[in-house]
Amino acid sequence: MAKILITDDAAFMRMQLKDMVTKLGHEVIGEAENGQVAVEQYKQLQPDLVTMDITMPEMDGVTALTEIRKIDPNATVIMCSAMGQQGMVVDAIRAGAKDFIVKPFTVERIAEALNKHLQTT
Repeated sequence: MAKILITDDAAFMRMQLKDMVTKLGHEVIGEAENGQVAVEQYKQLQPDLVTMDITMPEMDGVTALTEIRKIDPNATVIMCSAMGQQGMVVDAIRAGAKDFIVKPFTVERIAEALNKHLQTT
């Protein structure tokens, strides 16, 4: 069972993702509504994996990813993007994201991404 931090500015998306992750047998140890909160929570909670929305107020996902990787170069961050954000996804992968999931989420895709990256941690 992995400890997961969920980051998304939409409460509905966090709830949906939390539900799926919990059903897959993992523990959601924190939720953040923007990148700045995610960075703070990463320091405090030290999750095994972070799901990170790309577009958020205060601090976007790519900036938050960069900050988290300064704290922990081996951080496992999976970006969550809406359709049409391919350019930002490329930036995120360059910045060190391990994977990305396109919204709307499916349990199968979440399971695939988590299983792929949690085996390597």
